[in-house]
Amino acid sequence: MGADVLSNVNAMPAPTWHRLDMNETAVELPEGLSFAAQVEVEAAAELIGETGAFDAAVAALQERVDAARAAGPADTRAILKAVDPDVDPADLDIPALSTYEHKAVRQEMANNVAEAFECGMGEQATAWLAEAAGKGAATVFAPTAGKRGQATVRIAGVDGAANVAAIDVVAPAGAAFDLTVSLDSPAAGSGVVGVVLRVFAGENAHVNVTSVHTLDDTWMALDDTGIICDEGAFVTVRHRMLGAGKSYTGLATDLRGDLSRVDVDTRYLAAGQDVRDFNYIVRHRGKKTRCNIDANGALMGESKKVLRGTIDLVRGCKGAEGTERETVLLVDERVENKTIPVILCDEDDVAGNHGATIGHVAADQLFYLKCRGLSQEAAEGLFATATLEETALAVEDETVRAGVGRLAGRLGIPYQEVEG
Repeated sequence: MGADVLSNVNAMPAPTWHRLDMNETAVELPEGLSFAAQVEVEAAAELIGETGAFDAAVAALQERVDAARAAGPADTRAILKAVDPDVDPADLDIPALSTYEHKAVRQEMANNVAEAFECGMGEQATAWLAEAAGKGAATVFAPTAGKRGQATVRIAGVDGAANVAAIDVVAPAGAAFDLTVSLDSPAAGSGVVGVVLRVFAGENAHVNVTSVHTLDDTWMALDDTGIICDEGAFVTVRHRMLGAGKSYTGLATDLRGDLSRVDVDTRYLAAGQDVRDFNYIVRHRGKKTRCNIDANGALMGESKKVLRGTIDLVRGCKGAEGTERETVLLVDERVENKTIPVILCDEDDVAGNHGATIGHVAADQLFYLKCRGLSQEAAEGLFATATLEETALAVEDETVRAGVGRLAGRLGIPYQEVEG
């Protein structure tokens, strides 16, 4: 296929600060890409589910959502009339709404789980990734209710191609599932390596997702995820975006069920002319839901990074709490960093927290290290080493660990091989 540009990628739900050019991005794909669809899956046979399992789980949830809505009191708020196309603009009892508010109110009225489902990179990118993976080619993991399972999916770069995996995880009530996704480039070349992942976590299910990027700088990484959490479900996402010339990561979570939770733990490195672009969206819809978005990274050379984090406290999520934090180490003065924490709120009795720490190594820490013979450059290099070694220790897969070692060698970062 010819050159393509994916528009409105990693778009913030509510745009802001237009002049800083950070509300969304456009992804220019390499010219002449073919679709490779060469994916390695390691999992027990009993974990492989049927096509359509994700949609079936969403439909079952929809039945319970509709029943709960029908049993509740009628909603007579004036704000609902504001989306009526025949509303009288002179009626001062009808509130004026922004474009974002119009969309949010219409979505709330529709009460449709499937229509509200989204992946973090946006509709166009998600559709392109699904096409690249191949129609009907999604790998479906469906662990048994009340039991634990694990799987690994490896996606390696194919020169001149887009090699993409489509993955669905459907964890029924009480199930536990661990998924590791590896985007790597063991062979020389250039192209796109990507994954589109959909996760449905049923009642009291626990899903752990670890995604590791160890690509060379001639490759582009596209990592797109959408999550739905039922009552009491808990999803943990660990993103280790360590390599790739350009990487785009999007994650959107619908905390639909009461007491559901998502934790996102992100570590990233960028060197040379690398680009790291993130978009995290967590929509709290259930009562007493929780989210934690925690990102830490180091920027070197002339690299660029954007991290958008949106916590959306939707009407009805009483008792919900969301927190987002980021720590960015600027190793070089030439780097460009944008950190955009956003909290949207349409409910009382909720809590939203955000904060960011951006800069060089703290003066007292640097003094301590210098007293022990380390220069500022060597001290800051320790953080990159720690990020790589932490990833290798956290992942049991030897192929992933080998990719971390290769990446350390390419970046010239001191690294001690981790044994299994």
